[in-house]
This record gives sequence, structure tokens and C-alpha cells, in this order.
Amino acid sequence: MTRQEYKDLYDVVGAAMEVYNQLGRGMSEPIYQEALAMEFALRGMNAEREKELRSYYKGTLMKKTYYADFFYKGIIIELKSVEEINSEHRAQLFNYMRITKQHRGILFNFGEVGLYTERYLYQPEYDYFVLLNQDNYKAYIT
Repeated sequence: MTRQEYKDLYDVVGAAMEVYNQLGRGMSEPIYQEALAMEFALRGMNAEREKELRSYYKGTLMKKTYYADFFYKGIIIELKSVEEINSEHRAQLFNYMRITKQHRGILFNFGEVGLYTERYLYQPEYDYFVLLNQDNYKAYIT
């Protein structure tokens, strides 16, 4: 991941923090999605909302489609407004990252006290997801 790719993650988190600061916690997910779309636009961030994700099997396009809440500069962004993030929420993000072959993803939860954020880096050669945090992110910047 380049420094610019990391900065893009940082910019997305900043926009989500502004939405959380304005709306607080516990509203429905579509409210946060609309507000985040507005915040991205205010910041000049061209994020695609409800990005359609397509899957292939042995080079053939499959009929099943998924929709990520947002897609911005190669980052899959998923929003939740639940009491607590669980493994199903993470699995959803991870599957979207695998489908699109994107190596960066962010999972937000607007339902907790304080905006909860998980930033992930996907390493497809190992089929492994790394949770980026303040202690390890520098090791993944090239």
C-alpha cells in the first residue's frame, strides 16, 4: 500500500467521523449512507454509492450481484448501525474485497458510542486480511 493509498483511507475515515459528529449514534444505516454521500461530495471525494459488485467463475460472469455501500479510489466501504460489529459483518466486507480484488476495505459502525472503524488490507496471495491499526499500519506502506 502506498502512502497515497493510506491517505485515501484516512480521508474516508475523516468524512465518516464528521457524519458521526453531526448525527450521533444509533440512527438507521440509510441515514448514515445518505449523509456520508453528502459529506463525500462536500469534500470533493468522488465516491460511488451502492457500487454493484460482480462475480466470475472460471472467467464466466455470474448472475449474483452484491452492492457495497461505497467504493472510493479502490476502497470498499461498508456501513453498519448495530450494537456491535460481528463476524458476519466482517465476512461481508471480506467477500466484497475478494470479489473485486481490491486490497483495502473499511467497516464503520455508527451504532456504538463513538464511531467504530476497522480498516483492512487484503493480501490475496495468502487470502489473508490484516486489521490495520496505529501499531502496524506503517509496516504495510511501501
